[in-house]
Amino acid sequence: MSTVIYKNVESPLLMGILNVTPDSFSDGGQHNDPEKAVAHALLMVKQGADIIDIGGESTRPGADTIDTAEQLSRVIPVITSLCNVLPASFPLSIDTTSFEVAKAAVEAGVNWLNDISAAEDSPEMLTLAAKKRIPIVLMHRQGLSATMQDNPSYTDVSHEVFSYLLARAEEALKAGVLAENIILDPGIGFGKRFEDNLQLLKNLEKLCQSSYPVLLGTSRKRFLATICDQESNQLAVATAATTALAVRSGVRIVRVHDVLANRQAADVAWAIHSA
Repeated sequence: MSTVIYKNVESPLLMGILNVTPDSFSDGGQHNDPEKAVAHALLMVKQGADIIDIGGESTRPGADTIDTAEQLSRVIPVITSLCNVLPASFPLSIDTTSFEVAKAAVEAGVNWLNDISAAEDSPEMLTLAAKKRIPIVLMHRQGLSATMQDNPSYTDVSHEVFSYLLARAEEALKAGVLAENIILDPGIGFGKRFEDNLQLLKNLEKLCQSSYPVLLGTSRKRFLATICDQESNQLAVATAATTALAVRSGVRIVRVHDVLANRQAADVAWAIHSA
């Protein structure tokens, strides 16, 4: 049965980030204890998160790959605990490029997939999404996490990124994924220069004109730190500015660390947009 929740809703959705890792770029080590992770997830839900995205492997620039067993040891206890305290229909997402991790997470209760490789690292991810009839986020990334910021290069970043995402959506359809379960993410900060990120944000409306919902993740990212001359943990307001822009452009889901500030930004932007 499909778990699509972005149909027939008024305002855009917030995906709260729950990194159960020691080395994520902004919040590494803060929630890698299962009890703390669950408490933080529940706080995000209280603040207005519609989806919780659980990740056991850092995807920051320069990050190393974490093996399957280690990822599972980090995420499964958190997923199991959240399934015990949240409604069965509440969207829980697994942030991984590993089919083995995704499969185990779904068996534990996850009902969304978030794949920063757009299922290129593990093509079986598309089969899993199709078989379970669950949403899958397909993101654009140039290169791998360890090297993606070494020398990213584009001729026309918006055209190249958007064309890639639509091509991956076609692959998902061929694998049997329902069209309404395909979500596209331009991958801000993933193999992108400062100017590339700005161009993608400037042209978001073009991507949102496709038939697929768009997810945006700019939360606390380096290009915002560069603009504002602030540390990553001081960028809630800067992130909220991009959230408002995203809502105005037609983005349906925004992935954030700071839920309360971005819930306010999304709701105000939506109220103005739909007035």
